[in-house]
Amino acid sequence: MNLSKATQFFLNIRSNKIFELFVVTVIIISALLVGVKTYEISPTLHIITVYLDFFITAFFIAEITIRWLGEDKKSNFFKSAWNIFDTVIVAVSLIPIENTDMALIARLVRVFRVLRMISFIPELRILLTSLIKALPQLGYVMLLMFIIFYIYAAVGSTLFEDINPTLWGDITIALLTLFRVMTFEDWTDVMYETMEVYPLSWIFYLTFIFFTAFAFLNMVIGIVVNVMEEEHAKARAEIQEEQDAERFAKKDDKLNQILAEIRTLKQQINDK
Repeated sequence: MNLSKATQFFLNIRSNKIFELFVVTVIIISALLVGVKTYEISPTLHIITVYLDFFITAFFIAEITIRWLGEDKKSNFFKSAWNIFDTVIVAVSLIPIENTDMALIARLVRVFRVLRMISFIPELRILLTSLIKALPQLGYVMLLMFIIFYIYAAVGSTLFEDINPTLWGDITIALLTLFRVMTFEDWTDVMYETMEVYPLSWIFYLTFIFFTAFAFLNMVIGIVVNVMEEEHAKARAEIQEEQDAERFAKKDDKLNQILAEIRTLKQQINDK
């Protein structure tokens, strides 16, 4: 078997839907295994989980190897951030988890194996990619939100400190209180308490909720949705390009076949 046939063989395995489904199943089992280890389990079940952990680690090594061997140009494998992420997770999974100083780190890393599901499900990849690409725009919105938070925290700490130092004692505590108000966690109790001293303090809370919970959070959602639509459009365009390329390739094959037949007929005529 030459190199191209070997590469095609592993590429077919990597692209096989049954293989992908099996990988996702193993990832889910890996996540459940981490959860099982948080309980008090019998020695027999503990031995089973250890063997399962060995199997999962070995399978992930084999799966990464198959994906690498299925790459036409092996150096391109590590140009993908997802491939690097998967490789790092698998490599750290090789750290011994029993009776070592790295045991806690190794167990924590095993929890992140479930993130490998993102690299196998295109819809999840689009969601995460959209969120990452939206971060620069979200940064400005979050900065503006922090400014509003800071102004309201300063005002609240100045006005309401004597009413309830636990909630408004200083600006950092006031920021936490305002976060509670923004998430509507018993915010009316906070408002009614200050209204006993400042009857018009409801204006403070309602304007703050309007700016943060309604205006800014809707801006965040709008930015993320807009980027997601762009990513979906790009994904559809890439799929269309691949389909067009396949159609052109088939047409070229048919044209080459017809030309070969014409050349054969000409050769037969010339021979006669």
